[in-house]
Amino acid sequence: MRSHLLLAAVCAAMIAAGGQPALALGRGAPAADVAASSWIGTWSVSPQSGGGSFNRQTLRQIVHTSIGGTSARVEVSNVFGSQPLAIADVHVARRSSGSTTTSGTDHTVTFGGQTSTTIPAGGTAVSDAIAFAVPALSDVAVSIYLPQSTGASTFHQQGTATNYVASGDVSGNAGLSGAQTTGSYFFLTNLDVQNTAAVGAVATLGASITDGVASATNSNRRWPDDLAVRLANSGRGVGVLNQGISGNRLLVDGAGPSALNRFDRDVLAQPGVRWVISSDDPINDLGSTSPPPTANQLITGLQQLISRAHQKGLKFLCSTLTPYQGASYWTQQGETARESLNAFVRGSGSDCDGVVDQDKATHDPANSTRYLPAYDSGDHLHPNEAGLQAIANAVDLNLFG
Repeated sequence: MRSHLLLAAVCAAMIAAGGQPALALGRGAPAADVAASSWIGTWSVSPQSGGGSFNRQTLRQIVHTSIGGTSARVEVSNVFGSQPLAIADVHVARRSSGSTTTSGTDHTVTFGGQTSTTIPAGGTAVSDAIAFAVPALSDVAVSIYLPQSTGASTFHQQGTATNYVASGDVSGNAGLSGAQTTGSYFFLTNLDVQNTAAVGAVATLGASITDGVASATNSNRRWPDDLAVRLANSGRGVGVLNQGISGNRLLVDGAGPSALNRFDRDVLAQPGVRWVISSDDPINDLGSTSPPPTANQLITGLQQLISRAHQKGLKFLCSTLTPYQGASYWTQQGETARESLNAFVRGSGSDCDGVVDQDKATHDPANSTRYLPAYDSGDHLHPNEAGLQAIANAVDLNLFG
């Protein structure tokens, strides 16, 4: 009852201020409720603070889907905003090439039946259902008009994709003349679909390796993308949601909140999520935290995530840490902790529901503390696209039924 009263108060305050309430209804469901939830995530990014400001501009952002669906909805986030965010004239369409959309596929997006809404600072808005067929493994353009100054934006810095910024309200235009480009995502965090054949989504929680650093821009060759292709080719209806943040850590805030602090929002609240793969965050703890944590501290942090996932009915798949000797922040102390964490993950008492052995998949058999040269991007920290594919190939698809 108290939550309903609070929600009513928020709505009343916003309407009194002249805005439409932007409500995050049906945001996600724990695994036990997936069967009753009609929405599954097909694409996502994790929000961060500190993006640039926009004013009377249109953002056209290109998202690459994992699973398809018969209808769609989008989520717009102002979670790190310091002021209300006004959005208007939101559209979705299939992308043809560049900033151009495919003729006949454009659809207007509404929020509570309205074509504009205001999202309070710290809030999110989930759109109404859109009668828009979403193909699997395809590009969808989401266009948002920002009619007034946004202030510092909620964004995802490492997009590894080209997005577009144009002057004025041109969301419904097929092409954007004179648009500027950006490699980040702003405000947009999710595209969800309805798909009766889908069984759920897997969230991949990690840092720059998960985020796709060292893969080519617009190639969609991050390892979660490669995993989505494998799942689709196997006939499994599993959405793949990339929750990597470059520079992120397991224990300490920095490049975005730590994995411990963002787990509820970026994993547990994802639409239709049933599995999580924990990936490369601890490498940054070992390399960029002073003093670096011990293996026991990392293991304790990982155990906390496992417990929280299990409490919500999710399966937790643990990853070993990839080698990083030769990287600028490698130390023998960090190497010893990495090997201890990997031994814990591979052991029988970890409580992991499965293991993705990223270390075994990518290290040089002749020198286990370094990448196989064919998988090294050159910085000895990030795998190249062949190495990212090797990580995706190390995921046992039988873990998803």
